[in-house]
Amino acid sequence: MNLAMKITVQTKVTAPIEMVWLAWTTPEDIKQWNAASDDWHTTAATVDLREGGAFSSRMEAKDGSFGFDFAGTYTKVIPNERIEMALGERTVVVEFIQEGPDVLVRETFDADETHSIEQQQQGWQAILDRFARHVATRSGNG
Repeated sequence: MNLAMKITVQTKVTAPIEMVWLAWTTPEDIKQWNAASDDWHTTAATVDLREGGAFSSRMEAKDGSFGFDFAGTYTKVIPNERIEMALGERTVVVEFIQEGPDVLVRETFDADETHSIEQQQQGWQAILDRFARHVATRSGNG
């Protein structure tokens, strides 16, 4: 088995860390921000936020042409600080870091072998940017 390359994307959000955490872990919020572009959307999301708990998001093209499930298991949960997940053999780490009035949200994940590194980085960054806009709108900073 080859060791997957790790990709990191990050964004800053000006909001209380508790609000950032809730927006990341609440299914109704996830459905609002979890898409890489406006022609995609998340139609369903489930979260069992505990070590060993499962999560899934159903992502679909709005024209109905394609869809897939993004699903896995939480392997570590430290509230308002860190979430680690397993997606089969791949891992994802999400860090929530308080920096003054801002929260730095940093995602580090194992690259898949299907898409280019650039495609993966751009897609995950686009989702993270939408997340930041969603939280800013909720907190009155958007």
